[in-house]
Order: sequence, then C-alpha cells, then structure tokens
Amino acid sequence: MAVVKATSSDIDLLARLLRAEAEGEGQYGMLLVGNVGINRIRANCSDFIGLRTIPQMVYQPHAFEAVIHGYFYQRAREQERRLARRAINGERYWPAKYSLWYFRPQGDCPSTWYNQPLVARYKLHCFYEPTAETCQNVYTTF
Repeated sequence: MAVVKATSSDIDLLARLLRAEAEGEGQYGMLLVGNVGINRIRANCSDFIGLRTIPQMVYQPHAFEAVIHGYFYQRAREQERRLARRAINGERYWPAKYSLWYFRPQGDCPSTWYNQPLVARYKLHCFYEPTAETCQNVYTTF
C-alpha cells in the first residue's frame, strides 16, 4: 500500500529521478534515493514543510543535482519504475531509512550536512538524517 499518493506519471517522474541521481550505484543505490524522496514528502519539517506530492519534491528548488544541472532528461525504464513503486509503497533501507539528505562529496563524508548527523555512506553518496526532536514524522511507521 502506498505511503504517498502517486499517479503513473508520478511514478515515472520518481523513476527518472532515481536514474539521474544514482544509476551508477545500482538498484540499491537508486532505491536509497527513492527513500530520501519519499521521506521528504512524509516529513513536513525542515526544508520540506509543505511538500505533499512527488512533483513538488522532485522540483523543489535546489533539491537535486540532476534537476539543477540538466541531466534529468532520460526516460523512465521499467527497472526504475519498479524501484520507484517500492519506495512509494514504503520499503525503506539503511542508510536512507530515515534520511532526508544525501550528497556525493569529492572525498570523505563530512560528519554533518546542514547540521544533520551522518548515517553512513553507500558507494559514492553520504546519507544524513534529522534528529527525532527536529523531525519526528520521518521516524513514524507507515
């Protein structure tokens, strides 16, 4: 059962984001990006207050490098659509289970990112989650 509402075009949009942001990190890496996106919709805290839909999350200003820098043009493939549906249906995996941020640094992962603690690195991306005091919704179960 979906934890956020999603039309078929929303699934395609999220699938395109997964591909653009993390195709080189394999299916698990793309699923982690999906986890972060769905967490942002559900969180309603920090930089993500008022996000309620997949298009709002994907096109939030300054949110995703792929959208900002124009490599968000490839079509969704069935593989990424399956991963998008899994994220939409609430499958969450470490280190993105509760994460609201990730990024790809040149070197080691900083211990904090926008004052949020590092969870871990998966391949080239570092994942960060808020504290329960600042963003309780991301820690709630579906």
